[in-house]
Amino acid sequence: MNTDQTLLFSLDEYHHRLNKVRAAMRERNLNTLIIDQTEFLFYISGFGISENMYRACVVPLEGEPVFVLRAMDERPYLETTWLAQHVGFSDWEDPIEVLAQLLRERGWDAGHIGLDGDSYCMTLNRFKCLQAALPNAKFGDYSGVLEVLRARKSPAEIDYIRRAAAIGDIAIEEALKVSGVGTSERDAAAAVAYAFMRHGADSGRTGPITNGVGDAFLHGNLHSRPLAKGEILHLELLPFVNGYSARIMRPAVMGEASDQQQRIAQQLLKIQDRQFAAMRPGAIAKDIDTIARDAILAAGLRPSFPNITGYTLGYYSQSTPHTSDFTRVFLNNAEWVLEEGMTFHMYVSADGIAFSETVLVTNDGIELLTKSPRRLVVV
Repeated sequence: MNTDQTLLFSLDEYHHRLNKVRAAMRERNLNTLIIDQTEFLFYISGFGISENMYRACVVPLEGEPVFVLRAMDERPYLETTWLAQHVGFSDWEDPIEVLAQLLRERGWDAGHIGLDGDSYCMTLNRFKCLQAALPNAKFGDYSGVLEVLRARKSPAEIDYIRRAAAIGDIAIEEALKVSGVGTSERDAAAAVAYAFMRHGADSGRTGPITNGVGDAFLHGNLHSRPLAKGEILHLELLPFVNGYSARIMRPAVMGEASDQQQRIAQQLLKIQDRQFAAMRPGAIAKDIDTIARDAILAAGLRPSFPNITGYTLGYYSQSTPHTSDFTRVFLNNAEWVLEEGMTFHMYVSADGIAFSETVLVTNDGIELLTKSPRRLVVV
């Protein structure tokens, strides 16, 4: 077991997480749990790894959890995990059979085994193979549990997000310095990537940087053509620190902003300010969403509003298929309640202009972790 300073969290925090996982197991009458999604593997073990080959953590109701992984990944695993037991398999072995053998050897194959029915790792074929290898097992559903357990962030997690937000603020300024008429989106992206690496981000992965046009530009492509006077450079930056992401959107107009662009930007910011003022523990998500959604539609800023106005922020593995965490989203039918310690990416957009912030719910309101000036910039 790793007890040195390479652990991202204290042993007390990991034990607290394990206790929460087991409490939910008891509620579902599960003797054993198989965790295999990358984000959840990190949550329970401190180690998140790609799924080039299947890997999982087996959590019994009593006793030590056991991680099953490729033998070639043992060294990075041991550097980052707090767990004391693991099983490494060779690349020619079948990981599902190795998992099944572990369950049989420990006597965990005859009870109720929990699986996450929403897991992108437990494919139908893998489940069929596991079923065939464990004829005495009964499988139970553990879907939706780990998402909720991760929703409220610990002080250590918030610190990583806060550090990522500070890097995002710096990178916004670096991108604006190199932008202007005749420069390209790629020029801004290069400045962002360089700033990320200089200031301690996990990687140079920037996030969507594109030309702001219309209402469906947020996931636009990166282009190399020169930007013309009056065009909008849309910056959405995704800095990561120890896997934890902050996010920020800012618009920049090339050369000169029109009166309409200035008006839209000011309206969006005022609407978002009203939304932020209503966010606090106990608030219902649909009420927060409606503040922005209804105001944007009523002002005629958009003809329709099909997207959410915010979603959960937290840990993202570089190998996960989930580039955003939609455990909790802000929609006009979202009944869930805000709680202290939750973190969100909140955003508003219209006609090529978008603003967003990394938001922490505090005991009596919110804190904006991103600090970059909230304004339409002319470069």
